[in-house]
Amino acid sequence: QLQASGGGLVQAGGSLRLSCAASGRTFSSLTMGWFRQPPGKEREFVAAIIKSGDGTYYANSVKGRFTISRDNAKNTTYLQMSSLKLEDTAVYYCAGSSVVRLIERPHRYDYWGQGTQVTVSS
Repeated sequence: QLQASGGGLVQAGGSLRLSCAASGRTFSSLTMGWFRQPPGKEREFVAAIIKSGDGTYYANSVKGRFTISRDNAKNTTYLQMSSLKLEDTAVYYCAGSSVVRLIERPHRYDYWGQGTQVTVSS
């Protein structure tokens, strides 16, 4: 089970950190990803981190602004978001996958959190 938190309302240019806490013993073996779904649009890939934490992947739209990380001792993954833009407004979901390839695709993930709303205002 995954529980996302940390969303909220922030001004453009500001920062937020999302957290995703996992229950169970398998967290350290999972690739963890963040996706988002803007209003009226399809869910899209944001970032992913493989189980060891050595490999991170980002959508071009967030590269250089967002950082994904994980703490396997705490069963938690994080998404640090900086220089937020209006177009970052979305519901953000964390997800877990048992695979390490094609992890930008939602169907590669077995576990999903409930989503947390991020709203960026001007």
